[in-house]
Amino acid sequence: MGTGDDETARLTAWVRGRVQGVGFRWWVRARALELGLAGSATNLADGRVEVVAEGPHAECRKLLDLLKGDSPAGLPGRPGKVTGVVERWSEPRGEAPGFHER
Repeated sequence: MGTGDDETARLTAWVRGRVQGVGFRWWVRARALELGLAGSATNLADGRVEVVAEGPHAECRKLLDLLKGDSPAGLPGRPGKVTGVVERWSEPRGEAPGFHER
């Protein structure tokens, strides 16, 4: 898999912390749509949120940075409290358009 900024990439990120019941998936969806990404944010039984995003590598990287850190000036603050993010990059699978909360 290439890592060129314009190449389509698939990011899967598992976010842990206080990320369920606080509007976190809604916030992820809004950021992903702003970045033009397709995918989903899903609550997992163990309290984590799984984020799957496909689109240009550079935009996926921006979403990952937002998941890991504070929002840049002008963006709404990230709800909840993130204590860790595990990421995996893979070949795109052709996610349906849009970004969904599950």
